[in-house]
Amino acid sequence: MVPDLPTFAVDDGFAYEVPDALDVPIGSIVRIPLGGRRVRGWVVADREPERPRLRALLGVSGDHPVFDRNLLTTLRWAALHYVAPLAAVLSKAAPPNLPKGTPGDPVSVVTDPLDDPLPEVGAAIRAGKHTRTHVWMGPGPWPGPVGDLCAPALAAGKSALVIAPTVVEASEMAAVLGERFGDRAALTGSGQDAKERTRSWLAAATSPGRVLVGTREAAFRPVAGLSVAVVVGEGRRGMKDKATPTTHAREVLWRRSSVERFPLVLTDLMPTTDSIHRGPVILPMAGVRPWGLVEIVDRSEDPPGRGLLAERTRHALYALAGGSGRAFVFTHRRAAATRCVRCRALRRCQACGSVPGRTENCERCGAAVGGCVDCGGRKFEPLGADVGQVLAEIGGVIGRDLVGEPGSGRQVIVGSERDLPELGPIDLAIIIDADGVLRANHYRAGEEGLRVLARVVAAAGRDRGRRALVQTADPGHPAMTALRRADPVPFLKGEIESRAPLGLPPAGEILVLEASLPPDGAHVALIEAAAGRAEVHGPADHRGASRWLVQAPDLRPVRVALRGLVQEWRDAGAKVRVDVDPFEL
Repeated sequence: MVPDLPTFAVDDGFAYEVPDALDVPIGSIVRIPLGGRRVRGWVVADREPERPRLRALLGVSGDHPVFDRNLLTTLRWAALHYVAPLAAVLSKAAPPNLPKGTPGDPVSVVTDPLDDPLPEVGAAIRAGKHTRTHVWMGPGPWPGPVGDLCAPALAAGKSALVIAPTVVEASEMAAVLGERFGDRAALTGSGQDAKERTRSWLAAATSPGRVLVGTREAAFRPVAGLSVAVVVGEGRRGMKDKATPTTHAREVLWRRSSVERFPLVLTDLMPTTDSIHRGPVILPMAGVRPWGLVEIVDRSEDPPGRGLLAERTRHALYALAGGSGRAFVFTHRRAAATRCVRCRALRRCQACGSVPGRTENCERCGAAVGGCVDCGGRKFEPLGADVGQVLAEIGGVIGRDLVGEPGSGRQVIVGSERDLPELGPIDLAIIIDADGVLRANHYRAGEEGLRVLARVVAAAGRDRGRRALVQTADPGHPAMTALRRADPVPFLKGEIESRAPLGLPPAGEILVLEASLPPDGAHVALIEAAAGRAEVHGPADHRGASRWLVQAPDLRPVRVALRGLVQEWRDAGAKVRVDVDPFEL
């Protein structure tokens, strides 16, 4: 039994005697005595050899186990991979309330005459076999195609799991699938109360023939008869948990699909370098270009003080304001990088080459940044602009009554990435400063930037007369070529090749360790834990905490050593966060 305590000290569990009257399969929630207390725990092993003088477990809570042997295998992997106490991961498989009540009602088999959109996946679903992971590239909307993927599972009396990046998108997906499959499609997620989530958990865990739709946490849910899982937007940031353990839905389901032997399908406008590196089947949606016409607006020769809008962009807004079309103007609010006002070159640290933002000293190496490396200029401007600045400048061009923030109902909407899911149809997409998205100070900046830009330009659709204008001072950037051609795969393969010599993912592994008030000797202890099997960089100050970067081709042996070290630091009063494969460094 593993007690429900957030500490590595109980990961190996404890043995208890099971009274004859109790049935406790793997995954059962039990009550156990521990150190003079009664605590909750999970059954992680059975059929152990008899031992003398064992304490008896006190009882079973709930009517159903919350995981089986196969799911337990994935949960153990996740605890090791994300350097988390096993109890913290086991709890992710459980519903908010105790799973009580009768199993979900049986559902009738669904027949669907549609052809399989991915024949190899459909054949594997019907045969109950595992197959290669498929990456399905396309612009969406995804509810219809995802329903086509789920139909063979329901026709065979089996189940499907669908993961969406946000609550809004999961709700929309569940609504469309509900119209098609009735009450066989169920939503689970943070937007529901505990009772609703427990009800959907119980139905999916005990009765096959259903489609469970949720956000990233649903990747851990038990699903009876699971025969296919679909991750919608595999590269979106919403797929990764920010809090420890920093689990990623795609990674958890990749592991589950291997253990439980079901097909996995990843969908997005573009695949990730992580998925490409693993060699899946990459298929575009038949006859569909991922996004429409993209026009690159070169601002490299614009004089200082020209404003946020190029002349070509102003003309596009003038033309739109005279008709009935709608526009979305995207701005990246959090662009930390700056560029020289005189030559528009990106500001870089002369010592280590990083992008230091507005600080006078490099946050990575501590060296004085100084002037522009290219021309010696001393004046710098931030990449991107906040919404208020963009609203004011566009209002001066077409009139303030035509431009507003999301929800204003105005003809021209100014917003950021978070506004895209609820944007609705638009005719013109404008990206104020693509460089601010592509030039973040981390190794995934190009990949993540292209993903954001692709989502913005795709919002304009592919119909005749619709287009996207992308303003940049670096029109020769490979990401601009990928945008124009609507073909991101060559760019992503180039990213993989450029990272490989540096040992960066997906060619290698990294994790970040952050600790507030680490104990004395923490750095030396971390070096000893790595034991020459990984490089340790740091510590660097990050918002008042000490931050280390741990890097190696394979971090598995280091992760084992870190479990004990992290627990020591926490026992000493430090607040410790482990970020596995961080988005930003």
